[in-house]
Amino acid sequence: MALIGADGKQVTEQEAPKIEFPCANYPVKVVGKGTEDFREVMLSIFEVHAPGFDYARVMMRDSSKGNFRSMTVYITATGVDQLQALHKDLTAHQLVHMVI
Repeated sequence: MALIGADGKQVTEQEAPKIEFPCANYPVKVVGKGTEDFREVMLSIFEVHAPGFDYARVMMRDSSKGNFRSMTVYITATGVDQLQALHKDLTAHQLVHMVI
């Protein structure tokens, strides 16, 4: 998993900022196809890896032409393994273009 610094450049894992776990309010942004089932499908993946996140804080936004949809979900990150598994499952889904 590539890490991007605040300046937009890729950083090595040694330079990556340290996250203390558990980390509440950890944002995960998913960008994908603007289908009607995007929200439901993505939230089901989040529920597997971060059960109990606050559905009320989920933010959705459609692109100007409606071809793409982005979703930001705030989870409690419990560790690197959880984040890597979540990233793997999200990026493997056919509706997803990118995970930030």
